[in-house]
Amino acid sequence: MATVAELMHQNLFDVFNERDPERRARAIALTYADDVVFHDPEGSATGGRAVGDKAQGLLDQAPGFVFAARGPVYTSAGTLGVLAWQFGPADGDPVATGMDIALVENGLIQTLHTVVDG
Repeated sequence: MATVAELMHQNLFDVFNERDPERRARAIALTYADDVVFHDPEGSATGGRAVGDKAQGLLDQAPGFVFAARGPVYTSAGTLGVLAWQFGPADGDPVATGMDIALVENGLIQTLHTVVDG
């Protein structure tokens, strides 16, 4: 079973940074509960497929952009994870920054909140 920190990295790098839909689908199965609920400034989505669609949409709008961590993963009680991130050109300044906050149950992310702060 993955740790909260590992799940946070999987979410950022193996799901939201993955451009290959098949690899992303495998990562989704290892990262999220089947009924995961994802909240961001645009609304909410339920289920791994919806999270994958969200990641695909972001990547499709920004060819050549990548997500990167902006510090360590912070965890609490094995059930909460927080990871700050940035998004932008691989070799340039970020165009967006924010953080992901996840609630973990039974070794998978059950609820994911994305906060955009810049």
